[in-house]
Amino acid sequence: MIAEITAQQWGMVTSAQADALGVTRLDLSRFTKAGYLQRQAHGVYMDPGTPASQFDDLRAAWLSTDPKRMGFERIKDGADGVVVASASAAWLHGIGDLWADRHDFVCPIRRQSQRPEVRYRQRMLDPRDVTLVEGLPVMTVERTIADLVEVVGDLSLVAGALRDAWLKGAVDLARLRDLLSPLAARRGFKKDDGTALLARLQEIAGIDLDTVARRVAANAPLGSRVVSDYVGSLTEADFDSIGKTPEMQEAMRSIQDGIAATLRAGLWEQWIAAHATTEPVRGVNPTMNADLLNLVAKVSEQLTGMTTMMKLSQAWAKSLGSNTAVGADVRAASLEVQRALADA
Repeated sequence: MIAEITAQQWGMVTSAQADALGVTRLDLSRFTKAGYLQRQAHGVYMDPGTPASQFDDLRAAWLSTDPKRMGFERIKDGADGVVVASASAAWLHGIGDLWADRHDFVCPIRRQSQRPEVRYRQRMLDPRDVTLVEGLPVMTVERTIADLVEVVGDLSLVAGALRDAWLKGAVDLARLRDLLSPLAARRGFKKDDGTALLARLQEIAGIDLDTVARRVAANAPLGSRVVSDYVGSLTEADFDSIGKTPEMQEAMRSIQDGIAATLRAGLWEQWIAAHATTEPVRGVNPTMNADLLNLVAKVSEQLTGMTTMMKLSQAWAKSLGSNTAVGADVRAASLEVQRALADA
């Protein structure tokens, strides 16, 4: 009969559940001595044949908080029942480096425990802030982080949990901001300023926008892919808008000057040869030089026109987006640029 219960509760049974089946505490003691059961926690026994889990102690502690009811029934309670919280919740989610020296639970009614390894707090939770992890009702990642801000106090420890959650892609920052708002004032920020508190946590965690941007920029392959995705999505109107900024105008002038210098150096001898049949070339002809400068200036302006630059940029983006090796990037980019120039 006990086996029917253990099969539904991670191999565990409480003494209260066993008693309801007519199995006394003396019987449980005998079963334990005989090796049929092993004591997992106060009032909780486990089938020794059940595969061990790192969460066995936490599960046993949770079962002991309402020992008469079956675990699968209690899960339906959601926010109205006993929910894993704080450092225990962070451990269950696999975020942060907080040491859970006791099992933390919250429930909507006031409860106390004489056992030092179990702590209760009275909390009214929104149903959306409770989820299931490893079969246990637990605060969501966002509610866990907010709970840690309230209970732990050391923002650097909380930031570690936030960073881990962020790297897993398992955190809703908008919801977290809302949950942090009531805690902002006690952390030295304006009342209800959850945005500022969240920004501070992100900064400590190294996942704020400025820090992320620096890391992306420092990683050449990653930076190239980010830029290629951005540039490849721009339209001609976007480029026209960008081209009107002073910074882009200055950059364009620099590019035009470079192209003009290259063109002038490459065309100078051909220019002289073309005019040698009609007039003797003695040194540098000022008129010829001015005409050549005017020509290369016009050509460089056309080559750096926004439409052509857009095509070149999109070609570059396409080549970067489809290659990872540097050598392949260069070869592919060259081909795409040639095609773009031919179409310009």
